[in-house]
Amino acid sequence: MNKSISASKSVETATEQLGRRNFFKKTAAYSVSALAAASVIAPVKVKAEDDPAIMEEQPWAVKWGQPVTYNLYGQPSAYESNVTRRTTELLSSGNMRASIAVTPLQDLSGIITPNGLFFNRHHGGTPDIDPNEHRLMIHGLVEKPLVLTMDQLKRYPNVSRIHFIECPANGGPEWRNPQFPSVQFAKGFMSCAEWTGVYIKDILKDLGLKPDAKWMLAEGGDSSHMGRTVPIDKVLDDAMIVWGQNGEALRPEQGYPIRLLVPGWEGNLCVKWLARLEFASEPYYCKEETAKYTALRKDGKAIQHFYANEVNSVITSPCPEKPWTDLKKGDTVEIEGLAWSGMGTIEGVDISLDGGKNWVEASLKGLVLNRAWTRFSFIHKYDGKPLFLSSRARDDAGYVQPSVKQERDAVGVEGVYHRNGWCSHMGN
Repeated sequence: MNKSISASKSVETATEQLGRRNFFKKTAAYSVSALAAASVIAPVKVKAEDDPAIMEEQPWAVKWGQPVTYNLYGQPSAYESNVTRRTTELLSSGNMRASIAVTPLQDLSGIITPNGLFFNRHHGGTPDIDPNEHRLMIHGLVEKPLVLTMDQLKRYPNVSRIHFIECPANGGPEWRNPQFPSVQFAKGFMSCAEWTGVYIKDILKDLGLKPDAKWMLAEGGDSSHMGRTVPIDKVLDDAMIVWGQNGEALRPEQGYPIRLLVPGWEGNLCVKWLARLEFASEPYYCKEETAKYTALRKDGKAIQHFYANEVNSVITSPCPEKPWTDLKKGDTVEIEGLAWSGMGTIEGVDISLDGGKNWVEASLKGLVLNRAWTRFSFIHKYDGKPLFLSSRARDDAGYVQPSVKQERDAVGVEGVYHRNGWCSHMGN
């Protein structure tokens, strides 16, 4: 009786395995014909139907996985462990407390940068701030100066907005000579997130801004006490005090518990660990602001107030980290990248396949928002010729991304700040 049942089960198991094998053979054959019929982007090589990865159960499919209690916060797959921010002593002058960690643009999808990959810049290391003990002082040319606890600050009506933050030195290391064969190190001094907080103008409705207040000094509560000065027009437009990033509290390295957000303008203005706002009739500049954030023109005159990050773009696929090495003539591929402007909203992006001699218009994909990253895409049927890729963005304020030559003609070659000229890189 038991032998009979055992034999019956063996037959059933063999039948199931045969059925599975036949099913996957038919599926694989169908997949091959379907892929051949549809002009496939980023061609996939379909292996033979006896590929063990298709025909056999994989280890993860025949054993229990980790329970949801394994890591209640969650973390990326171990197979994505190479997707991280990166740094080098070349970007920190050997002082890792005043260091930079750049975002892996080549590995991102969409326009939101995960908090763990968000571009980071320090001037004195990351402080460990107790939010219950943190205070924000607002004083100067206001009718009712005050000091706010975190709980009091969060009683103001909050808003959520998607904006990028970009270091004004983004792209600067490549200005005179290529230094990093890497999109991450060349253009990763930026990220984009959804920010939650309060508009400063809404707080000022309660405090009363005096008529002669023309500037706002923002100062951090970390060891560097970094201070930056912002014109009052920008403050009353869209400047925010934020405590949330992508749905969670700010990370410590991003300014926990609060930071300033000045959408579209130089990232160094977005003071982290915000502790003080002072309103004044005259600007206050620290030595770093005065010395660094200027540009010397060819005629010898300096441009001191850039503020907004100009219209810019970068191709992220293909790129030096992920080149197309196995393209064949006739393959259909997608050229993809990011565009952004501190002046407004991206209106369009052009792509060049030959280093800027000829241009075609790309498609914008996904959300297109003010002062936020915008994805662009161009579908290309490879003709076998070398690809020398460039992108050139334009915004709704009427600005068009210049060439490197045009930019050099306008502001010379000194300094590394606000370098948004388009350049080219090999795609294959």
